Amino acid sequence: MGRCSLLLLLLASLTPGAASPVSPSLRAPSSLPWSTSFGSRPTITPKYSIRYIQQKVDHFGFNIDRTFKQRYLIADNYWKEDGGSILFYTGNEGDIIWFCNNTGFMWDIAEEMKAMLVFAEHRYYGESLPFGADSFSDSRHLNFLTTEQALADFAKLIKYLKRTIPGARNQPVIALGGSYGGMLAAWFRMKYPHLVVGALASSAPIWQFNDLVPCDVFMKIVTTDFSQSGPNCSESIRRSWDAINRLAKKGPGLRWLSEALHLCTPLTKLQDVQHLKDWIAETWVNLAMVDYPYESNFLQPLPAWPVKVVCQYFKYSNVPDTLLLRNIFQALNVYYNYSGQAKCLNVSETATSSLGVQGWSYQACTEMVMPTCSDGVDDMFEPHSWNMKEYSDDCFKQWGVRPRPSWIPTMYGGKNISSHTNIIFSNGELDPWSGGGVTKDITDTLLAIVIPNGAHHLDLRASNALDPVSVQLTRSLEVKYMKQWVTDFYVRLRKMN
Repeated sequence: MGRCSLLLLLLASLTPGAASPVSPSLRAPSSLPWSTSFGSRPTITPKYSIRYIQQKVDHFGFNIDRTFKQRYLIADNYWKEDGGSILFYTGNEGDIIWFCNNTGFMWDIAEEMKAMLVFAEHRYYGESLPFGADSFSDSRHLNFLTTEQALADFAKLIKYLKRTIPGARNQPVIALGGSYGGMLAAWFRMKYPHLVVGALASSAPIWQFNDLVPCDVFMKIVTTDFSQSGPNCSESIRRSWDAINRLAKKGPGLRWLSEALHLCTPLTKLQDVQHLKDWIAETWVNLAMVDYPYESNFLQPLPAWPVKVVCQYFKYSNVPDTLLLRNIFQALNVYYNYSGQAKCLNVSETATSSLGVQGWSYQACTEMVMPTCSDGVDDMFEPHSWNMKEYSDDCFKQWGVRPRPSWIPTMYGGKNISSHTNIIFSNGELDPWSGGGVTKDITDTLLAIVIPNGAHHLDLRASNALDPVSVQLTRSLEVKYMKQWVTDFYVRLRKMN
């Protein structure tokens, strides 16, 4: 284990904890590595300007001249031309304003880093639609939704900013991102090292591909989170699947389940039951990811340590099926109705609409194939093997494309990345995606920070008085390394001049 990882693990005993962590829903090609990053202080509204740049739809071909408007945001309140820096957020699968308003860490350190903040929207998300309303009409229009094209957008935007903003030309740029955005930040540094001096890749599962890690690691981490958060918690959830099946097969079972779980849309046929179970399973996954030490409202309004709150409903083992399902409802209510405003539970929604589910569904069917599986023994979920043929057939039925599961490791090196430099990989122990992340130092400049009691990119959220000591130290280390990259840049610049 690397020195940063070990140092943070030593702090685990100092902070009140939740459970252990790795990526959301399992079976559908539409499952997202939720790019949450961050939490914002409700009393502070980030001030930024909204701008646009014309980007080529296809950076790598010469036959298509079509362009589109990519949206980006700039905040330069604390930027200094003398010794300053540019912190560049590599936008991920959602509306960039939503990410900007919730990326507290970047706003917190802007003054200390003398930084201009830039938030670049990912193509095919938010307003940055290459074909407007037709962008998702078919695979022909979606053919340009790739990581390579998105990184090329970022590269062109940085060159444009340096050319057009007085004082920015000779300044170091650092890429930052969380979840899929963290993957992009790391890959951007790998592919365009002349444009960014380093990258902070938070909760970035760059190894959740093609047998680089076991497919069951994700669900095991979710289970550990729940098992450590209350007695009989994971065991009760494991029992619930068979309880649902038994109740569904009884005469009035579907109606009883619909009423007991307060579903907005009643179950009418046995096929609905699998969708119900998938929705419940994704809820447990999301709770593990956003198991933050204070109230938050990223995916949903939630209490502090929400997994612990959920597990209070599963204290007793071997309860009757009907009581277990009523407890399941109370637990689901923590996630879907903490505000007390919901009149029923909608099995078609698990998170904010600001995430681009449609675009991610296509990406998961092409490049972003991240296998997950469960066995129902070492985890609390129903057994579900990873079946590439079934996955591919689902993708073809939905989008008319076949996945390339080995393309991302081919493009970005898989685990053979030691030739790169200046990347910080941070992962929270409670985050299910950490199983596909870099959790040990690779070299002196490819650094891993493991955060005890940390959920999905907790370090990118705004500073909070209830933050564990571990995340406070993590942010200090991250700023220390970023400052060093900036210093090294200016030393090299002076030598060149």
